[in-house]
Order: sequence, then structure tokens, then C-alpha cells
Amino acid sequence: MLWLPIDRSSDLTLTRQVYGQIRERILSGELASGAKLPSTRELSSELQVSRNIILEAYDQLLAEGFLAARSGSGTFVAEGTYLEQHKKAPLIEALPWDEQTNKGSHIINFRSGIPALDLFPRKTWAKLSQTMWNEAASSALGYDMPEGRPELRQVLSGYLLKTRGVYCHPEQLVITSGATQALTLAAKLLLSPGDDVIMEDPITHDIQTIFTRSGASIYPIPADQDGLDATLLPLHIQPRFVFTTPSHQYPLGGTLPIQRRVQLIKYARQKDCYLIEDDFDSEFRHEGPPVSSLQGLDPERVLYIGSFSKILSPGLRMGYLILPSQLVETCRKLKWFADLHTPSLNQLILARFIEGGYLERHIMKMKRIYKHRRDILIQCLKSAFAHRVHISGHSTGLHLIAQLLDVQFNAELLAEIREAGVNVYPVEDHTIEKGKHKDKLIIGYGHLTNEEIKEGVARLQQVLKSV
Repeated sequence: MLWLPIDRSSDLTLTRQVYGQIRERILSGELASGAKLPSTRELSSELQVSRNIILEAYDQLLAEGFLAARSGSGTFVAEGTYLEQHKKAPLIEALPWDEQTNKGSHIINFRSGIPALDLFPRKTWAKLSQTMWNEAASSALGYDMPEGRPELRQVLSGYLLKTRGVYCHPEQLVITSGATQALTLAAKLLLSPGDDVIMEDPITHDIQTIFTRSGASIYPIPADQDGLDATLLPLHIQPRFVFTTPSHQYPLGGTLPIQRRVQLIKYARQKDCYLIEDDFDSEFRHEGPPVSSLQGLDPERVLYIGSFSKILSPGLRMGYLILPSQLVETCRKLKWFADLHTPSLNQLILARFIEGGYLERHIMKMKRIYKHRRDILIQCLKSAFAHRVHISGHSTGLHLIAQLLDVQFNAELLAEIREAGVNVYPVEDHTIEKGKHKDKLIIGYGHLTNEEIKEGVARLQQVLKSV
């Protein structure tokens, strides 16, 4: 007789319990090839379960090849089903939820690049979403174009010309799942192992990783309060491209002046290489008029990357890559093999959101809110640290740089700050050449309330009193 323990309080159905136990005994060799199993009637009586449960379990095992039925003889363990069992790895425990921006956490997280998610225009988005689900053609539910829906590309090309001075035909646009995918596509498009790329330093560590994983060697150019120092561009190498964040250098926050932009374009022409422009959170400019894109100076030399993660929500996973015309077809193929296409309905909703003027109104509203939060942060930092703090990079975006004189933000000090309930992020984490920015912090404020900003700076002050 085949005895199988049955647990009627388990979340597993009785059928799955019977099936699973027989399967494990066959794989382990406890039930050897050729062994005869009891009839379904016998086993159901022995286990005191419905015969249908045993029939279903046997049928599943027969379908998977574990059992073989012989007419008039019964059911037997099939040949070739034993698998030597190795020691099983321990089950992975559930990872701790580390959503540090959640309001229930005692940690005040000054992480940069997070918008005020609680102010996402849910009602408008939901209304447009319902409309699009009702009106969208059936084709929007199927496999779609890798470069993105023409409705969004058409609207977006006009919007970017109006707001950022970007010159492109809709066919030069590829809709991506955020800026990260756009960067990855650019790397696959342009890089081979051993290639040189020029990057401003410091720059987001993740972007460095994307390019180095493609086999490229990074040549760093220092950035200052005006962005990448174009006078230091090397003549002795042949780079595939120069990567820059000209409208709002990350993390230092500078804006590249026209003189340096002209130098960059001339350098790229001289070296016959491309420029990659990451237009990082440039929509939220708090001081001075909007700055036009680098792409507008030479559209056939610049790859332009943008996303809606900072404007609306990272959860939308919606970005775009604007390409010189000669790179479009190859990039479309790469996008197809990456993920076929970005979700179509979200593209249609976003197109209607931009077309209806909702995006511009949302940006104007958020600029006022972010500027107020920035001003409170600056006031708190100056009040807490007086002459010890130098603030920069605050004219645009969702973060600023706080340089604390005579402070070195090493691992021990950062741990002490975290112990006090604050997360801060050193500029040094994003440097290529180490040792030049140890006294600087990136302090994001977009997602924090006024009270959280005040409390976070107060906690930081307490820790740094003795430093």
C-alpha cells in the first residue's frame, strides 16, 4: 500500500498533495521504475479522499510521463524517471521591503530623482485611461511597432520642439521603457569591446556600468559648476561618443553654457563621433529661462535621451531616444529584440495627456511646489550649518549639492547618519576619478514634505555637530 500523508488544512489542494508526493517519490527512486501503483479505488479508500482526486493526480502524472498505464494490468512507474537528488539549497527568505520613501518609515530619505508621487494626476490619468481602453483600436492590444505608437511619437516630437528646442521627425523617435533602456540601446548601437567613450565626471554610477559592460573604456572629463569642461577634451583618442547632461549636470547641477556646447559640437565633428545628451530633469528649472537642448545645434550628431520618470512617475517606465537618421533602422531592430515594444495603451494615454495640455499644466504646478521645497531645504541647511555649508546645483531639478567644509563622508559617518534616521548620498559614489568630492552630498527633496525636510536636516545637524 502507498501511504501519503494528507493535510486538509494546507493551502494546496488534495489533488496537488497526492500528485506532488508521488512525483517526489518517483524522482528520488523511492518508487522505482516498473513499480506498480495501487488502483485509484484502493488509494482513495486508503487515504479517505474522493476517487476523483486520485484520478486527477494519476492523469497529471501520466501526462507528464511519470506513470505508464498498461491495459488490464494497472498503472506503473515509467522508465527513466529517477533523478539523483542533490542537497537542496535553503529556501530564500522574503526580501525585506525597502521602500524608503514610504511615509510609514522612520527614515527620511534624501534620495535624488524621486518626484512627489502622491501628487501624480491620478484622476486625469484614470479618465484618459478609461477613454483609451474604450476607444483604442484592436491593434493596440497586439504586438506593436518597436519604435512606439505613431500617435505618441507625433505628439512628442512637437512637444519637444516647443519646450526643449529639439529638432526631429517622429520617425527618429524610439519609445523606450525609461531612460535606462534608452541608454542600453545607445550602448548596443554604438559600442564594441575596446571602444573609448568620454564621460563627464562625476556622473551617475549606473550609466558608467551600462557603458563598461559593453566593453568600453571610460575617459573622464571633470565637470564643474558649468558642467563638462570642454577645454579638456582629449585629442589623442578616438571616442565613439561623448556623454553629457548639459541642461542639468548630474550630480553637480551645472548648466552647460553655449561656448562649451559649441566646443563639444566642434570636437564631435573633428573626431567624427556622436554626442549623447541625457536631458536629466531639465523641465524643473527654478531660476532663469528654459535652456534649449544640445541636440538642436546639430541633430545628426546628437542622440537625445529623455523620460517621464521625474516629470510624472518612474512606475510608468516611459522614455524616449531621438536618433540621427542613419541610426534609426538599426535601433528599431535592437528594440525589437530587447522587448518587442513598450506597452501600447500607456503610450496612447500619454499621447492624449500631452496633447490635451495636461502635462504642461502638471509641470507648472510641480515647479511651484518643488521650488518651495527647495527654498525650505536651502533655508534649513544655512540655518543648521551657517558658514560650514556651500550650496550649489540648485537652479534646476529635484536635488541640490551641499558641500560641508572639513567633513569627509566616509562609510562610518554615513552609517552614523543613517542610524540617526536619515539617508544621504555622497557625490563621491558617482565619481570616476576618486577623491575629489568627499565633502559633498546629493540631497534630493522632490518627494519630501516640508516637515520631513526640516526634520531630516535637524537630524543631520545633530550627527555632524561633533565632526
